Amino acid sequence: MADIGKDIERPLGQSLRAPRAARKVSTGVVASTVVVLALVGVSAAIALREKPFRKPQEVAVSTPKVTAAGPPAAAPSALAPVAAPKVEAPSKTGGPQIIHVQKEEGDGPPQAAIVIRDPSGIGQNLKIAHLPDKALIEASDAGPLPIRSADGRRPFDVYARPWSGGRGARVAIVIGGLAVSQTGTQAAIAKLPAEVTLAFAPQGNSIGRWMQAARQSGHEIVMQVPLEPFDYPNVNPGRNTLTVAASAEENLKDLHWALSRTTNYTGVMNYMGARFSADPAAMQPFMAELGKRGLAYIDDGSSARSLAPDLALKDGVPFVAGDTAIDAVQDRGAILKKLDGLEATARAKGTAVGIGSAFDLTVDIVSSWIAEARKRGIEIVPISAVAIDPQKG
Repeated sequence: MADIGKDIERPLGQSLRAPRAARKVSTGVVASTVVVLALVGVSAAIALREKPFRKPQEVAVSTPKVTAAGPPAAAPSALAPVAAPKVEAPSKTGGPQIIHVQKEEGDGPPQAAIVIRDPSGIGQNLKIAHLPDKALIEASDAGPLPIRSADGRRPFDVYARPWSGGRGARVAIVIGGLAVSQTGTQAAIAKLPAEVTLAFAPQGNSIGRWMQAARQSGHEIVMQVPLEPFDYPNVNPGRNTLTVAASAEENLKDLHWALSRTTNYTGVMNYMGARFSADPAAMQPFMAELGKRGLAYIDDGSSARSLAPDLALKDGVPFVAGDTAIDAVQDRGAILKKLDGLEATARAKGTAVGIGSAFDLTVDIVSSWIAEARKRGIEIVPISAVAIDPQKG
């Protein structure tokens, strides 16, 4: 038995030296030796082979590499199973995920790389874009209000439509007045390219249903808020207009009503408001509320006296100013001229923003113009892609 033990300790594949002197061995000893060697052989085979996949569904299987046959290499002392990538379960709040990636066999010593993915950097998955993120909703008497999540994510980040991130000529177009006309809203969602941002009027009907349809079609959306224009109330933006005569509490109540009309939007855009946006006492609490809730402010560019740019910077509000109203005149030639002007501005400055309404003529012209502009190298982007964000400055 001592000799058998020594034989086991020898490396596999080496022949045994012939004994110096032959001696007789009984049949029982031979049989015992054969049994022991068989057991040792089976044990060695089990130890050397890869561990079986007990749960194949949990293991990533890759196609083996095929190489030309060469001289046999020395057998390793042990074969370690290839570890599948380990992915930690995502947080329930949708926060960053840490993914440990194991290097493939043959790439050197095993080393784990760590990749951190932050959903706020890429926006919401378009497959679930119509579903509100519960962490971004505050329950109120008015209805669901947008709010920053406990981990700091903003509706502006989460509900943004992803885009290429390129630095070529970019044009953002916002079409407002959605939900006022049912047929017009349906046509705008169906015809306009997904890169066009849609703005919903709070006085509209079935806004929740139209929001879901717009988001499922890939559109980024914003909420319009009626602000006091000059010559109010002769010129009236509609129900629950924010005014300079109202107290800050009254205006915030009206703002909350507009914000509660639906969810899944990245910011708000003024509807009229030349007088309101020029009044610091009215605009300051309004803009501070947007900053608190993680929303952007889109200024349609209709008033040169607007205080929005400075207040947005102060309150950490992502800000966008429109360059032109593309359909103030409902004429095909006039609208095309405005769109061509946006293209020229984008080539000169890098970006341009056009604001329009969901008129049938506007929707048809914008849709056909975008198809041609793409061929000329213009990228159509959501409004969030051109916002100035003080928090990322």
